[in-house]
Amino acid sequence: MTDSATQLGNLIARYAECIDGGDFDGTADLLAHAAVGGGDGGPLLTGREAIRELFSSTTRLHPDGTPGTRHVTTNLILEIDEDAGTATVRSYWTVLQAVPGLPLQPILAGRYHDRFERRSGVWWFSERRYLVDLVGDVSHHLLTELPD
Repeated sequence: MTDSATQLGNLIARYAECIDGGDFDGTADLLAHAAVGGGDGGPLLTGREAIRELFSSTTRLHPDGTPGTRHVTTNLILEIDEDAGTATVRSYWTVLQAVPGLPLQPILAGRYHDRFERRSGVWWFSERRYLVDLVGDVSHHLLTELPD
């Protein structure tokens, strides 16, 4: 059994792996017990199918079945309450993309504010908030426009 910090870091890394692989089912599985939304304090989306639909309706997939991205997550600040079985993690993220018509470049950067809870000894996302700080050329990545 790995320690909680490693397990939480692995969940965050698995999210990036799923998104970059175009695996929206896997992404929805990871967030199935979570409330997901922007960092503006607005409404949060819940439910596995709703979360899957969010990603499949907003993320452009290319002929190889992926968005052609790499999500890089850094600067994790973990606050774990082992007794309560809860944790918060704040981190930075940068999305790199390279696809035909777009050379390798960062296209988005921001922060995650995550909450986790342990259920039957297993850590799960309970909340994920996305805060977008920097926006580049997302025309090859998103099917919809970012809100102002």
